This record gives sequence, C-alpha cells and structure tokens, in this order.
Amino acid sequence: MPRLEWPLHVVRRVALATAAAVALVAALWLGVGWLQEHQARCADGVVEQGPDDECVGVTDGAYVFAPHLDAVTRKIEEENRRILANADKEPYVSVAYFTSFTSTPDDSNSAEGVRHELQGAYLAQFRHNQGDLAATPKIRLLIANPGSKSTQWKHTVDELIARKDSPDRLVAVAGLGPSNNENLAAIRRLSEHGIAMVGATLTATNIQGINGFVRIAPTNEDEAYAAAGYLKRRGVATAVVIQDVAEGDLYASTLGTAFTKAFQDGDKHRLVAERMTYDSSVNSAWQNELRYMPGQLCQQRPQLVYFAGRGQHLTHFLDALANRSCTDQQFTVFTGDDTTNLSAEQLAHAADTHIEVLYTGLSHPDMYRSAPQAVSAPSARNFQPGGLLDQWFPRDTRDDGGALMGHDAVLAAAHGIQMAARWQGQVVGDAVARMFHQMDGTQQVAGAGGFISFQNNGNPRNKAVPVLRLDGKGHVEFVEVSAADGKPPQEQ
Repeated sequence: MPRLEWPLHVVRRVALATAAAVALVAALWLGVGWLQEHQARCADGVVEQGPDDECVGVTDGAYVFAPHLDAVTRKIEEENRRILANADKEPYVSVAYFTSFTSTPDDSNSAEGVRHELQGAYLAQFRHNQGDLAATPKIRLLIANPGSKSTQWKHTVDELIARKDSPDRLVAVAGLGPSNNENLAAIRRLSEHGIAMVGATLTATNIQGINGFVRIAPTNEDEAYAAAGYLKRRGVATAVVIQDVAEGDLYASTLGTAFTKAFQDGDKHRLVAERMTYDSSVNSAWQNELRYMPGQLCQQRPQLVYFAGRGQHLTHFLDALANRSCTDQQFTVFTGDDTTNLSAEQLAHAADTHIEVLYTGLSHPDMYRSAPQAVSAPSARNFQPGGLLDQWFPRDTRDDGGALMGHDAVLAAAHGIQMAARWQGQVVGDAVARMFHQMDGTQQVAGAGGFISFQNNGNPRNKAVPVLRLDGKGHVEFVEVSAADGKPPQEQ
C-alpha cells in the first residue's frame, strides 16, 4: 500500500494548530485553577460568591465579614488562638455561629442585630472556656456567613460539614438566621450530616421536629398567646390582622394565623374583618397595598391592628396610618419580634407617627428585674450596666435582645457539649443533639433570657416572652414578661 505523505506546509500548520490547542487547554485548566484558588478567595475558608461577590464561608475570626464586626471578631480570634495554644492540655470542639453577617437593607435582620448576636455568642464562649461556667471540652467559636438573605447557604453549610473532622472538630451550629426557606434548607442539610443545632432568633411555628435541631426563641404561636393574653387583660375586644403573604417568609406566614387562633374568643374578643394582606415579594406593589389599608381601617374601627409582617414593612404601614382620614380614631398596633431588627433611626421614625406600637420581643435585659424567678441571675448580670458586655462593647445597646439570644443559643450548645462529654464519653454532633432533650429540671440551661429546656419537637418549654412598647422618642420600654401560654410567670 503506498504511503500517504503530507506536504511540508500542511504538516507545519497541523503541528502549530495542535500546539495552540494544547496550550489553550492548558491555559484554561490553569486559569480555572487560579481563579478557584485566588480570584474568588477572601481568606482561608471564605470565598466570593453571588451576584454581589459577597465574602461567604467560615472563619475562626482571622477574617472580618464587615467593619462593624471588627471588635467582637478580634475577641473571638484571640480566644480561639488561646484554645489552640492549650490544645495539648485541654481538649476542644468547635461551635459555629451561622447568620447573615453581610446584610443589606433587604435583609430582615439588621447589621446591629447580627453584631449583638455575635457579641452574645462570644460572651457564652468566654463563660464556658474561662469564666464562671468554665467546663471542658473547651469551645472554639467559628463565624459562618451564608450571605445576604442566606442566598449562599449551601456553600457555607458544605464548608461547615467539612469541618466535622480534625482539626476543627465541629459538633454544633448556633444562630441559623431568621425564619426563611434558605435557612430552613440549611437546617435540614446540617441535620442530615449529624450536626447539632440551636436556633437563636428563628420563630416560625412550622420549623420544628427536625432531628438535631432545637431553638431558644419562642415560636410565633408562643408570641401570639403572650400578645393575646396581654391585650385581653388590657380590655381589647376587637382587632384586624394585616398579613404579609410573601412566599418563603415563614415568619410572617405563621404569625397572623397564630394570633388569630390566640385572640379570638367568641364575641368577647373577635376580629371585625377578614385578614388584610400585602405581598412584600412584589417590590412594585407592596408599599401601595399598605398605603390603602388605613381607609379600610377607618371604616372597620378596630381597637387593635395586629401586623403580621417584617419590621421594615411596619414603618411604611405606620407612615400610611399616620396619614389616615379618620384622625379622631386612635389605633394601637401590635406586632412580633422582627421589630427588634429595626435600627435606632427606624424606631425613632416609627415613634414620630404618634401611633402606639407594642410588640413581643425575643428577650430583654429588664426581664430579670420583672421576673427574677424566670431568669438566671448570674447570666442576666452580664447584660446589665457595668456587666461584661458593657465593659467590652460600651457603645452598644441591648434592647433588641440579640445579644441575649446569641448568648443563650451558644450556652445551650455548650451545655449539651459538657453533658455529652460527661455521660456519652464522646463529643460528636449526634451525642450533643441527644443531650438537648435531657436538659430538664436541674439540667436546664441558665439563660439570660429565661431558663431553657426543650420539648421533643425542639421548641422551648414555657418560654418567657417580653412585651415591649415604643415610647415617644423611639426608645424601647419594657412592659411585662409573659409565658408561652399568655400568662405572666407569677400567674402560672
């Protein structure tokens, strides 16, 4: 068979084309590797993701997710380094605090709120490691950021799962952000991988019964009964519910239903109209929907308006209600704990409408004075003037309850870790989660926002709930503390 010979110029072209293709493939492969290793990297365990290139992931404090978190992050980093330096003498495990640390105005949790949560989480770490509750194993506190509205939750959760093994030894995650679909998905994935979880500010009633998950926050049903109990004792007989129907907002979707159930009592306490709704997920419409509601309220003339929506929407509703035509009619607005996420400026603006605003909070430093039997005194003192938090972060207020909730969530995780070490002989996520349901009687968590034990579904048992009011200057006034069934502790 005759041999096929290519002309020399054709051979050269083929060789050059082949070499170019090989070089291109190599360049692309190296480029992708470089991008993965360098361009998207903010720090160890932290990468840029999402349309806004947020730095998300997990850090031990070496990276600061936002400038306003610098002071508390540095304290956490210092404590974590101390723990590692003593690792040959004292064993340790890791607990991560997970919430949206790169928040935007679209987030329901404010920058102030998440900072306060992290301050409280550090206080719990300090007390467990070297303070009045010192125990072993020690705790490294990791900071986990899933991005604004937790949209990058999967990356951050996968990073946490990878840290179950040495050297991090992650056994628990606390915090877990507000009640939305993204955080619920994160909880379910962590549960699948045997990591214990303690929710701090999650209140949606339908987030329950998940293996390994408990929460220290009262549920929306708890808040609703506390609100209804207070309002009935005050003599309120008629109400209207305003409900956000945005898909995926589990907080709002369960709050209105819970209050309706708790408040209605025949003709003695009743709703005078069908539920009024708006959809905050439709950016072009929800403000208009709220603006037209006062006209209907002027006709219905309820004594109370129960607002089942986020704090950031409440301020728009109050503006609309302040401009009502029936100026002779006085309205009281009651709402849920998301009001605690409003900034000082937003609260002051709400007060300027001269409408009485009350709400159920998650916790408040004055609960200790009102119901000392329901709150751990040693824990509560840290949140009073001159306490540890005041010494460390003197320019931050505690009225939003964020620091108390962050503290109590990490403290519950620490208590479970200590119990697992003593009774199980090993400290892993599954063992810690089992201990949550043994925290009863003498084993309750000595929380600053109330003693904590858990029901089988993960909800707190008979959780103390503060009723709060905005004064004329936008400051938060403590009114009373009620329990989950709507009765003050002294009436139990």
